[in-house]
Amino acid sequence: MPALRPVASLPPEKLRPCWPAERIPWEDSRAIPRGGRRRPAQPRALAALELALHIRNTGYNVFLAGTPDLGRTYMLTQFLEPLARKEATPPDIIYVNDFKDEDHPVLFQLPAGQGRQLKKSLAEALRQVRETLPARLDSDAHLKKRNEELEKFRKARAALVAEMEKVAAERGFALEAEEAGALALFPMVDGQRLSDDELSALQPAQRKAFKRAGDQLLQSLASSIRKLTQLEKDFRKREKELERAAAGEELDIYVTPVAEKACRIAGCGEKNDALDTFFAELRADILDHLELFLPREPAFSPPHGESGPAPEPDLYRYDVNVLVDNGQAEGAPVVVEDHPTYSNLLGCLERESEMGALVTDFTLIKAGSLHRANGGYLILRALDLLQNPAAWEGLMRALRSGLARIEDPDMDAARVKGIEPMPMPLNVKVMLIGEDELYEMLLERDERFAKLFKIKAQMTSETERNAPQVKNWLCQLARIMDEAELLPFSREALAGLVDHGSELCEDHRKLTLRFPLMRETLIEASATASMAGKDMVDRESLDAALRARRSRSDLVEQLFMEEYDRDVIKIRTSGEEVGRVNGLAVTMSGDYEFGLPHQIACTVGVGHGGIIDLEREAELGGPIHTKAMMILKSYLASQFAHNKPLVLSGSLCFEQSYTGVEGDSASGAELAALLSAISEVPLRLSLAFTGAVSQSGLIMAVGGVTHKIEGFFELCSRRGLTGEQGVILPKDNVEHLMLDDRVISAVREGKFHIYPVTHIGEAMELLTGMPVGRRRKDGSFTKGSLFEKVDNRLHELGWLAENSYKKRKKV
Repeated sequence: MPALRPVASLPPEKLRPCWPAERIPWEDSRAIPRGGRRRPAQPRALAALELALHIRNTGYNVFLAGTPDLGRTYMLTQFLEPLARKEATPPDIIYVNDFKDEDHPVLFQLPAGQGRQLKKSLAEALRQVRETLPARLDSDAHLKKRNEELEKFRKARAALVAEMEKVAAERGFALEAEEAGALALFPMVDGQRLSDDELSALQPAQRKAFKRAGDQLLQSLASSIRKLTQLEKDFRKREKELERAAAGEELDIYVTPVAEKACRIAGCGEKNDALDTFFAELRADILDHLELFLPREPAFSPPHGESGPAPEPDLYRYDVNVLVDNGQAEGAPVVVEDHPTYSNLLGCLERESEMGALVTDFTLIKAGSLHRANGGYLILRALDLLQNPAAWEGLMRALRSGLARIEDPDMDAARVKGIEPMPMPLNVKVMLIGEDELYEMLLERDERFAKLFKIKAQMTSETERNAPQVKNWLCQLARIMDEAELLPFSREALAGLVDHGSELCEDHRKLTLRFPLMRETLIEASATASMAGKDMVDRESLDAALRARRSRSDLVEQLFMEEYDRDVIKIRTSGEEVGRVNGLAVTMSGDYEFGLPHQIACTVGVGHGGIIDLEREAELGGPIHTKAMMILKSYLASQFAHNKPLVLSGSLCFEQSYTGVEGDSASGAELAALLSAISEVPLRLSLAFTGAVSQSGLIMAVGGVTHKIEGFFELCSRRGLTGEQGVILPKDNVEHLMLDDRVISAVREGKFHIYPVTHIGEAMELLTGMPVGRRRKDGSFTKGSLFEKVDNRLHELGWLAENSYKKRKKV
């Protein structure tokens, strides 16, 4: 055991090192510079992000790890947006109809803003074609050409019909050709055509003869009839060709310039030959469906017997679906998807009800955030994404294949007629935001995750408290003040914010980076000052806001204190007792953390049972607490079992504790109670003890020391400070102290004490008021020391365990 030195109480300046107001370089927050781009105090995370942005290879997406109160999304967007504005604006994404296979719409990428322009220009061009084409077909030049073809047809038809009439007349029949093109045969008797009534009056034999003759005549006229039919087909074809030629001229006037401009902008000769092909197919389809551009018959309204206006033709097949419009974008997009369902993330195929059936087409294809972020950055919260398994699977497949497909997620379950749009090539950097535990879970459970998210950007919750970092930190707060439109903060209030930032991370050498929590403090302090009629937040308003926040949350703490006051929970803060010590623990009530004292008791007697941990036996102790108890026993063995076995029976417990106990911060106090019980030397109950103990007796740092000290101080102050009360804590925890002003004032007045120790011996000397002693070469301990009493008592317990019954028999 190392040599022990007297332990002095900490001076007040060590309990809450305050940042001097004179070290704030500005008179108030209005003077803090807002210009320029200040980097967040996250060097590790920023280095990872910068590397990810410079690697364009697949798989180098980012997982930003950190606790939720670090402002992760805000920090990420603030970092990405200025860089994204300097990058190239990605192209527009459009879908158009595939006229050869309408179930597979075609995707094109056009320069930013040209997708919307193409849609508008093409729609206007088709509207003009629809308006001007009927007039062109009614023009004198077109009608002249059509009439010429009609006249040729009529002459050829008349000649052919005359020849057929001559043949029919020779066979005793009359041939009549109607205007509609139908041919009719009528039998003749004595040069006169028989009517239907006259034909019916004939003898059956005569009727059969006429029918037989008529059939023979039709067989002989078959070739002429085929010629007549071909004449009609040729005429219709030439008429259609005239209409197509007229429509082609209209398309050349209105549609061709649109197509040429689009191809020129998209660079059809270089990489977009498919766009040229699309316009050629569009032209051919329009010429095949000219009826869509010609007036329709007016709709008939039966109740009134009047015709309504003619319905507008549906030209959706020639529409342009602008999936992603980057016309207004400046640089690469930064998209934050806060509701990543399958449809919101990966797009969807909307459907319309048509005669009781759900149908879709390329105009109903809707983009997801993955499409809108293409060419830029997509930010997702990992936990939100994992709550939508289909969206997670879709994202993993898209990143692995490099293609974003738009499809129905449940297509296999509901076989309705759908379409399969052409997938979009992906060029996006995905940023997942989550906690470290989630990152580790994904690494373990999804083998794709490690391959697709190769960069982890780790955020820290604190930074160093030095002059450069304080300036940068206050600049971050100034931006929050501006965004929230708060009152200005005075120099003293800014210094108070620095102290509060250290208090949040429980370390006076650090500053918290949990800016969302600091934002709450700023808003509440501004409101407090405003309610007091002040035009600036001073230190008094800041302190009042912090007190009010604590008062809103400390109901459970106050209820515990009332139990202490009424002696329902029995904790003594004066006097001394054997085997009993005041320990300290941290309790949570929602997000409010506070410290409470607990009495730890130990009993020791003769036996072979060893030291029993009652918390473990009652299944209230956690694994870390159980390990601490084992370390405690190891220390006892290393210190006192060098020349004898440890034979005793004892127990340790937290009195009036009815919930689980976890952690090792009470192991030092438990060892003190055990040594006191063995040696039968009383411990001072005016002192509370917190700290973990090692196998060699070193007192190691624990968490929550500020709250623990303040909790014990509150109890002591309620009962009256005597000048003997205080707290023993690990020396390594001194730099974590950010105590309340009331505690500091009591220490300054000598009414309360904080003792930092490095070894259990120092703590025992404070608790017992006697030296612990050292082990000498012969194995014994210093005369009159605590450890001598412990060693002698262990000898006695061992002898009694072996000889007590033998002695009783002799009696």
